[in-house]
Amino acid sequence: MLLLRHGQSYFNLHFGASRVDPGIEDPELTPLGHEQAAAAAVALEPYPITRVIVSPYTRALETAEAVHRARRIPLEITHEVRERAAFACDVGRPPEVLAQRFPHHRFSHIPRCWWSEGIESAESIVARADAFRETMRAREDSATTLVVTHWAFILALTGRSLMNGQWLEYDPQEAPPARIDWKP
Repeated sequence: MLLLRHGQSYFNLHFGASRVDPGIEDPELTPLGHEQAAAAAVALEPYPITRVIVSPYTRALETAEAVHRARRIPLEITHEVRERAAFACDVGRPPEVLAQRFPHHRFSHIPRCWWSEGIESAESIVARADAFRETMRAREDSATTLVVTHWAFILALTGRSLMNGQWLEYDPQEAPPARIDWKP
């Protein structure tokens, strides 16, 4: 499977400069973030992607749009691959609001409040990553699946930290990480 971290969001831009939460809920991509998403779509062209799973956060949806435009592969919106709730950017939008912003995708299957309220524990995101890993182990198409997700989810799943717009190949048959360094 391929794991792609979303492009730079306005939260990433401001937080990266100050290390202070700028209070932006569900931020959009910056112009650089859109460039990173487009570059990732080009870099992933050689891979036979048959399925795209994406987090419902706007920054992930906008990143996945670059792949969708290039290949016309439908996106599967899955709140289980969301970011670990720790900052204002981790407050999402209800499905009906997302459906207005992204009318060509289906959101009716996700809960009204699909994000975590308050700070999510490390144990909670590791449990989500473990459950997702088990689901993907059982799927025959895991090798041709692209997951557009977030820093903490990728870290919990693989033990590896990615920058915005970076991607990696991941085999869900791998053992879970023995230790996770939660520092970005």
